[in-house]
Amino acid sequence: MRVGLTGGIASGKSTVAALFAGAAVPVIDTDIVAREVVAPGSTGLQQIIGVFGPSILTADGSLDRAGLRARIFADEADRKRLESILHPLILEEVERQSRRAGGSYQIHVIPLLVESGLQDTLDRVLVVDCPEDLQLSRLLSRDGETEASAKQILASQTDRVQRLAVADDVIVNDRSEADLRPLVATLDAFYRDIAGSGNFSARGLRLP
Repeated sequence: MRVGLTGGIASGKSTVAALFAGAAVPVIDTDIVAREVVAPGSTGLQQIIGVFGPSILTADGSLDRAGLRARIFADEADRKRLESILHPLILEEVERQSRRAGGSYQIHVIPLLVESGLQDTLDRVLVVDCPEDLQLSRLLSRDGETEASAKQILASQTDRVQRLAVADDVIVNDRSEADLRPLVATLDAFYRDIAGSGNFSARGLRLP
């Protein structure tokens, strides 16, 4: 059973994913995969250079992620060109890792799951949700973003209503990591149970 884990930026996806991994659940993170498929010498990086030019590289020949992110935020056509390169490569690598990972169920971390329309490729969707003002404060304190840039990042993602509309299960993360642990433990037991029974479409959980 494949569970897509998603949520807005600074919602706590990485923390939740780490807690599942700590419970010996296979976790495949598409952000990590996205870095792997554009590593120096990779076909993905060569394709990006072919579209965006060598100026998108740093001095050591690796991808200038900050520069590329600024460019695609400013130009919708550039964003679509980048996605047309990356998405097939990422999906192919995720599939390869999933086949190797095994487990009664897996967590696939997909930050832009709704934006990419991938919800139908998964057995369930778990959304980590929190109020947007909390996302904003976390971005300001965690990533050192300006308020203007943090709001731009939030505006570039789908809104909470759209994410929650595709959710089978929801974790509301408006507290501490310690509060998340029992919630993930509850979901872990639930997922193991329905994966074992084959009832992947069981009624969802909203926690807390």
